[in-house]
Amino acid sequence: MDKKIIYKRLDGGVSVLTPTQEGIDALGGIENLAKRDVPTGLKFKIVDISEISSDRTFRNAWTINDAELTDGVGSEEGN
Repeated sequence: MDKKIIYKRLDGGVSVLTPTQEGIDALGGIENLAKRDVPTGLKFKIVDISEISSDRTFRNAWTINDAELTDGVGSEEGN
């Protein structure tokens, strides 16, 4: 899988979800998986894996601007 899902947590940190192909297929697409797995009401973005830093040294300091989270919002229903 060459895509990841990112969202900003309520504490301001950034979470990165790594979807599986099986999960994507079961839910009818990565967008539906993101809606289900991102906490309700939080905006998310689907990005190429190359956009995520491979240096995890300062991973707790990662940030993202809310304006960049444009691909959807987590929901209880998931789709």
